[in-house]
Amino acid sequence: MNQREKFSSRLGFILISAGCAIGLGNVYRFPIITGAYGGAFFVLIYIVFLLLLGIPIMTAELAVGRASQRSIASSFDVLEKPGQKWHLMKYLGVAGNYLLMMFYTTIAGWMLIYFWKYVNGSILTAQGDNGLMNVFLSMVGDPMQCIIAAVIVIILCFAVCALGLQNGVEKITKVMMIALFLLMISLAVYSCTLPGTAEGLKFYLVPSLDNLVNSGIWTVISAAMGQAFFTLSIGIGSIAIFGSYIIKDRRLLGEAVTIVSLDTSVALISGLIVFPACFTYGTQITADSAGSLFLFRTLSSIFNQMPAGRIIGALFFLFMMFAALSTVIAVFENIMSFWLETTKLSRVKIAIINICLLVVLAIPAMLSENLLSFIKLGGKTIIDMEDFAVSNILLPVGSLVYVIFCTSRYGWGWNKYFEEVNTGDKGARVPKWIKPYMSYILPLIIIVVLVMSLV
Repeated sequence: MNQREKFSSRLGFILISAGCAIGLGNVYRFPIITGAYGGAFFVLIYIVFLLLLGIPIMTAELAVGRASQRSIASSFDVLEKPGQKWHLMKYLGVAGNYLLMMFYTTIAGWMLIYFWKYVNGSILTAQGDNGLMNVFLSMVGDPMQCIIAAVIVIILCFAVCALGLQNGVEKITKVMMIALFLLMISLAVYSCTLPGTAEGLKFYLVPSLDNLVNSGIWTVISAAMGQAFFTLSIGIGSIAIFGSYIIKDRRLLGEAVTIVSLDTSVALISGLIVFPACFTYGTQITADSAGSLFLFRTLSSIFNQMPAGRIIGALFFLFMMFAALSTVIAVFENIMSFWLETTKLSRVKIAIINICLLVVLAIPAMLSENLLSFIKLGGKTIIDMEDFAVSNILLPVGSLVYVIFCTSRYGWGWNKYFEEVNTGDKGARVPKWIKPYMSYILPLIIIVVLVMSLV
């Protein structure tokens, strides 16, 4: 295998890892779930579960990556004891990365299409919810348009990975992530100047027992637990790969906290954009609205009512594109690493092979809302089924495997995990007293999340 590449700076590692975690789920789904399930109390419970779930699992994944200096395709092979079968996890991880990209590139293509619709102003002619609904249905119902947009995303992101870790992935993702934060902050500032800002921020930031009771306490808790778990993309090696690219000068708890903090900041800022706008234009957020139609119909309707709606809409979908593309590039780098570890091919050749491979694999998702819309299981289309398989099965199962592998004497073991995660002279240490929690309570919580997500 070729000599392991490294990040040129800690900032590159932080921004790229955060870019992998920051995806469409937390830049538009977070405010929707918050609005549907109790407002400020949901936010508080969500942050608690990020601390209880997200950070410990992320330290486990980062530790496996840094200790093995490998991707999920061979990290368990390196660290497991002779005769053990933990390396079978590679098949779940590799499949999870490809399956995630099979539908995620399609949705990223939708963001590209809507960005262009606001740039050329064509979407502004749509009148009301029905008009915008027809725009959305026309887009997803056009197979050629969906295919072209998704193929552009696939080619563009693999081209970035083909340039190398430092010259491609790190350099371009850093610029994209900084632009994402600047765009979001600008949109949040603008949104907070709208007439309904005070009422929207009160609902979003001031806890109300009435909102909590009306939504149902257990419903709010379960929704917060699920959102906290799925927002970070942990469990299929997408974070571990970046652990393998960093040196051992810093402890991993501090790095995990920083990544989760950036991910959470983006989610919180997105709420500052959405809630003032929704309360200004009388849009009610319900549990039923937590889907793509909220983004493409409801928010688009709000943008079309704004005086500078064309500009605001274009900027909004531009940052949505950045959020989507940062995740795609991060996962593509993981796929690139699989091939670099198992073949003698160059990055360019691997990129060309995987562009062709992923275009073929993603065709069912590209066509799921048009030519293949008749294929459904339990009311779910192909793209919904792929999303469900990754989010509700592969991520929690993979996270459970990482946690047990790092804490059990039948795996890598607590002592080796504890040594690796605390290697370095900077950053917070994982305390010894957390061992019982990570060994017994955390796996139980993950199992509860898995069961809840299936039921």
